[in-house]
Amino acid sequence: MTAIYMLWLRQLKRYFRSRSRIVASLGQPLLFLLALGFGFGPIFRRAGQGNYIQFLAPGVIGMTILFTAIFSGIELIWDRQFGFLKETLVAPVPRILIMIGRTLGGATVALLQGFIVVIICFVAGFRVHTFSAIPLALLFMALIALLFTALGTAIASVLQDFQGFQLVMNFLVMPIFFLSGALFPLAGLPVVLSVLATIDPLSYGVDGLRAVLSSQAHFGATVDLIVLGALSSIVLVIGARLFSRIQL
Repeated sequence: MTAIYMLWLRQLKRYFRSRSRIVASLGQPLLFLLALGFGFGPIFRRAGQGNYIQFLAPGVIGMTILFTAIFSGIELIWDRQFGFLKETLVAPVPRILIMIGRTLGGATVALLQGFIVVIICFVAGFRVHTFSAIPLALLFMALIALLFTALGTAIASVLQDFQGFQLVMNFLVMPIFFLSGALFPLAGLPVVLSVLATIDPLSYGVDGLRAVLSSQAHFGATVDLIVLGALSSIVLVIGARLFSRIQL
C-alpha cells in the first residue's frame, strides 16, 4: 500500500508542478464549449433539441477526462525513455502495485482536470437538473478516468517509443471521442454509426453524465454504470498483465 500511495502522490506532484500543462490542456475544452456551444446553439434549438450547452457540457467533461487520462498512461513511455521507469521497477515491490499506483495517480489527475472543466461549464451557463445527482456524476467521472488511464497504461506497455503515439491519437483516441455522442445525439444515427457508438466505451461515460446531470439519456444510467464498471475491471486486468511483461 505504501508503494501505491507514493506512486499516486508522485503523479499528483508532477501535475501540480506543470502549471503550463494545466492551462494548455484547458484550451480544447474551452474551444468546444464556447465555439460549438454558442455557435451551434441556435441551430440545435431550432431543431427542437433544447439548450445545446446543456447537451454539450457533459460531453466536454468526458472529453477532458479522456484526453488527460490517456496521456497520463502514455507518460509511461516518457519515463521509459529517460530511465525513470527502470528506477521504479527495480524497487522491491510487485509490479501490479506499481501499475495500480500509476493508474490511480493518473485517474486522479484526470478527475481534477474534469473538475476544472465542470466549473467552466457552470460559468458558461450549464445547470444541473438536481444537485442530489452530483455524487453519481462524480462516480461516472471517476470510472471514465480509471478506464482510460488503465487503457493508456496498457497501450504504453507495448509501445517502445513515441513513434506509435500519433497512431494512437489518430486511430484510437479521436474516434473514441467523436463517436461517443459527446457532440451530437445518438438517437436516429445511421446503422453503422449507431453500432460504432454502441461499442465505444466513452459513449457510456458521456451518456451517464448526461443522464444524471441533465436527465437526458440514450442507454440509461444503470446500463452506463454496469458497462463502465465492467470495462474498467477488464482493462485494469489487461493493463496489469501487459505492464508486468515490460522488458527494459
